[in-house]
Amino acid sequence: MSEQGEKQQFTALVRKSLLELPRYYKRAVLVLSDFVLLFAVAWSAMSLRYQALYWPQTTPELILFAAAPVITVATFAWFGLYRLVTRFIGYRGTLRIFACVGLSVLIWALMVFMFGQHGIPRTVIVTYGFIGAILVTASRQLAGLLLKSVGIQIPKLPLDIERKPVLIFGAGQLGSELLESLRRVSDCEPVGFIDNEPSMWGQYVGGVKVYRPQKIGHVIERAEVREVLLAVPETHRRERRQILAELESYPVQVKVMPSMEEIATGKVGITDVRPLEVEDLLGRDPVPPNMELLTRSILGKSILVSGAGGSVGSELVRQILKQHPTRLVLLDISEVALYEIEMEISELIERNFPEGGGPELVGVLGSVLDDLVVRDTIKRYAIETIYHAAAYKHVPIVENNAAVGLLNNTFGCAVIAEAARDLGVERFVLISTDKAVRPTNIMGASKRLAELVLQAHADEENASTVFTMVRFGNVLDSSGSVVRRFRNQIKQGGPVTVTHPEIIRYFMSIPEAAELVIQAGTMATGGDVFVLDMGDPIKIDDLARLMIRLAGSELRTEDTPNGDIEIVYTGLRPGEKLYEELLLGANTTGTEHPRILRSGEPFLPADDLWRELETLSDAMKRRDIDAIHNVLKTTVEGYCCGGAVENEDEEAQMETVEANKEASKEATVFAPASRTLH
Repeated sequence: MSEQGEKQQFTALVRKSLLELPRYYKRAVLVLSDFVLLFAVAWSAMSLRYQALYWPQTTPELILFAAAPVITVATFAWFGLYRLVTRFIGYRGTLRIFACVGLSVLIWALMVFMFGQHGIPRTVIVTYGFIGAILVTASRQLAGLLLKSVGIQIPKLPLDIERKPVLIFGAGQLGSELLESLRRVSDCEPVGFIDNEPSMWGQYVGGVKVYRPQKIGHVIERAEVREVLLAVPETHRRERRQILAELESYPVQVKVMPSMEEIATGKVGITDVRPLEVEDLLGRDPVPPNMELLTRSILGKSILVSGAGGSVGSELVRQILKQHPTRLVLLDISEVALYEIEMEISELIERNFPEGGGPELVGVLGSVLDDLVVRDTIKRYAIETIYHAAAYKHVPIVENNAAVGLLNNTFGCAVIAEAARDLGVERFVLISTDKAVRPTNIMGASKRLAELVLQAHADEENASTVFTMVRFGNVLDSSGSVVRRFRNQIKQGGPVTVTHPEIIRYFMSIPEAAELVIQAGTMATGGDVFVLDMGDPIKIDDLARLMIRLAGSELRTEDTPNGDIEIVYTGLRPGEKLYEELLLGANTTGTEHPRILRSGEPFLPADDLWRELETLSDAMKRRDIDAIHNVLKTTVEGYCCGGAVENEDEEAQMETVEANKEASKEATVFAPASRTLH
């Protein structure tokens, strides 16, 4: 490492150590450093005055001499200088230093003249005050440079501009940077910070006081605040939900800072706050990925993603690109979707590999049902890992088009899985769904059949391809998602349609789901069913109310007839359940990743499954819906049909939800998956 690199590493280490000190230790360090610095200033002033190294000759002289730094430090403490955060002391803190030093010098001078000068010249008092104020201020500035990174200096707005009062929730680094930027380029005037950290309460950041959350109402009313800015990292979704709950009863709009990634890439500035969206709140705080798991099945390999233009497929492509495959093949039946994802990934490759050396990108237009296209693609591009995301997923549409849905989701998976087995693909990962567990609809049954196809292949003797599947619930803002539908309905002024007031769903962000899919697929040994920990379920009715609130509208109810938007309950749709499950049984174990579970699930022997699929195929050709349902009932565990399914026992519903959560908590890490015959 170069000498400059070693210095930077040492500086970073010192900075980290100082920032991690408890608040009271930091104050003690400041008090001690101020006392030493001021004592040195007083001693230097006396030595210069007498043209010799100074040492008090009498006890009164020693007391009067030592009183100078003691009085100044006491004045600092009395006027709250040690409650200011050193990194963000700002110009107001500097003014306070000079004022405190001036007052302490006045007190010291009165003390000296009251008790007799005892060798303390008047010029020393003046020199001490002037030099002391400058050096204390300089020490704070140097400490600030050490403890925080220097941001881009932006020209200040005119001082006479009218500013609106705002509160900043979060007094950490993000909050302080937002404060300084708002003062330069915004019409907002921060009147206070709110922070959950008790050690910050009563302190000042950039001259602005930090309040405890219980003081929100008082500050909002006193300063007539109508806007609260969230300076909380985008990964802290749970904390953001708690904050929103605290602000629920106040007439304020909540806005959020852009992500640090967007700021770092120059897409937006730190002051480009935006309205808080539901995506900022749903899901739970993500766990940092295991980089070894991410790269194991991708680095240096030729990868195929089917359904590459879809919501999950396109995000898989983006995540795979980051792990440096040698070749990335995108397969999709939609020309428009394939064009868009291919153009996006091409631009990313050009940007990240300006001198070449990036992965080869290939777009293949075709269906997974086309055996010739699938096999030719696998052979031509020497595919080693396949992520199968091509599927129809909209429950009511597939319910009304049962044969087409089964053909694409089940038989399409069978076509590409058989080709992968015959051509020696190393790993095949199916993107499945929680709707595959005891399904009440064709879509869920088609995905469970696809899982059974992979389990049957994995059970074959001498199987060289590792077949696995990953289940998860709803992903945020995917095509056809409830979030998008609610957003459009709110824009149109309502009503917002909810199928049932008690319906619940699990949610996860698309990037996190894709990351976890890749990591889960890497851990597979063959026939594994992986289940992603989706966190706590969300009641869709609560989601609708939250989105109305975030849009700045008032819910119209019997109690508030003058509200803006009402919620209308339309009844469960065909094949829709009140709640979704992720597990078929209790045979669940942990894995190398805390958010990924391995489920040992029943399956059909290959001969039995192929016979049932032939019967199903014949029924589909005849469009015999009753025959289709009969095959699904005998083949898919827990399948039932005949319309929407409401829980007869709400208590049983919640017991199942809790059981899924407990299974996640009690899972045993690294235990092997076991499978039993159906």
